[in-house]
Amino acid sequence: MEHDGQLKLYAAVADQLKEAHTRVRSLQVPEGVRMALTRKLLVITAAAKHDLADAARRLERFRSDLDEGRFPEEER
Repeated sequence: MEHDGQLKLYAAVADQLKEAHTRVRSLQVPEGVRMALTRKLLVITAAAKHDLADAARRLERFRSDLDEGRFPEEER
């Protein structure tokens, strides 16, 4: 049973990551900001391979930041 829960969480995180990438691509922000956001998503994706629950928490914070319009500064 626990394995089913892990699979459902994995599927949910994968779907949310895909949606987050789509949102980042559609943002009207400078390219440096978009790159920083994409890099954060890649870090969350890598974390999901080792600690799915932590990745889910990180992704929730990331999505909340997007919803609130909190973006990293443009990279140089």
